[in-house]
Amino acid sequence: MRITGIETFTVGAGWKNWLFVRVHTDAGITGLGEGTLNGFIRTTEAAVRELEHFVIGEDPRRITRLAKTMLDGVSLDGGHIHRTAIATIEVACWDILGKSLGVPIHQLLGGRVRDSVLGYANGWYRTERTPEAFVAAAQAVVARGFRAMKLDPFGTAQGFIDEAELDLAHEILQALRRELPRRILLLIDVHARFTEAEAIRAARRLAPLDLYWWEEPTTRDRQETVHAVARVSPIRVATGEMYDTVGQFFTLAAGGGVNIFQPEPMSLGGIGNTLAVANLALAHGSYIAPHQSGGPVATAVCLQLAACVPNFLIQEHFDPFNEPWTQDLVTWHPGIDPANGHLSLPDAPGLGLELDEAVARAHPYDPDAYLNVHEDGWERRLGARHGKEEAGSADGT
Repeated sequence: MRITGIETFTVGAGWKNWLFVRVHTDAGITGLGEGTLNGFIRTTEAAVRELEHFVIGEDPRRITRLAKTMLDGVSLDGGHIHRTAIATIEVACWDILGKSLGVPIHQLLGGRVRDSVLGYANGWYRTERTPEAFVAAAQAVVARGFRAMKLDPFGTAQGFIDEAELDLAHEILQALRRELPRRILLLIDVHARFTEAEAIRAARRLAPLDLYWWEEPTTRDRQETVHAVARVSPIRVATGEMYDTVGQFFTLAAGGGVNIFQPEPMSLGGIGNTLAVANLALAHGSYIAPHQSGGPVATAVCLQLAACVPNFLIQEHFDPFNEPWTQDLVTWHPGIDPANGHLSLPDAPGLGLELDEAVARAHPYDPDAYLNVHEDGWERRLGARHGKEEAGSADGT
């Protein structure tokens, strides 16, 4: 079997663009991958084209060799975009391998260790930043069957947060705790907003509200700050979504204080490197909770890993809160069990889903679709084309 070509699909999905690839073979089997990186969709698509000469004519079932060739063959390190482009092809090759053998990817990686996994909702609070609005949105999330949800209540704070803004964040979280069932887990995404001292101060203020984790509490420039926060934070710290090498997770483990690693499979170069991080975390006595804010193909990648990784904690899930038409973009979406808030896992051969090309092409790349969490009204996830004025005046529905 040989790779004969690569198709790319750039899809405008409202507040973010998605990139999908389809790898073709001379055996008639195709593989699906995703390379979504907010703000860099066209750049990543170009990077896929820059790398495709390494794989055309090669056997797609030699996945590790192809991934290494795409990384080493450039002779320079193209960083995050380089590894995301590799991941689009690497995942598609796993899809091809699974289809060729008639089994899901997780069967190739040792088989299931679980039949479902706890999921947490994200992208659900597309509304104004008030306690009342957040509670109404959260109640709809619970009605869908979720037992966990993540939010960033800090507005546009960066570096430090003034008392009035921190008070509002506290009011939002306090209202959620008061109005939602106690079993609901609340996860906080700090989006790398704070200095080390401010992250500690805010965590201590909010800790009595029984928060599940404190994600990316400090700037991404220096990893040392996250260890300093984690050692004293009354809320458990999670981080790693922006790392693009396995070695960064080794440094995270060695630094101590963090026991929830958040690899982003696409940013790391795909499934193989994410498994390496999972095993590193296992040796460290830690767990992985993969980041996933892209499209439904990336969701399937994470759930293939959830099926077979023993130290898999919980999975981020945006899909139900994306534009309604996105439900038609692929042939499979995980269900959610309202009895326990768990997501179902894919069973079909390969990745477990196919892309509907007609739906993808009906929603082309949108140059104004991106997310900036330091812009007023970002919580609405309206997309830049709506403008600040509309973001500030819309009713959030």
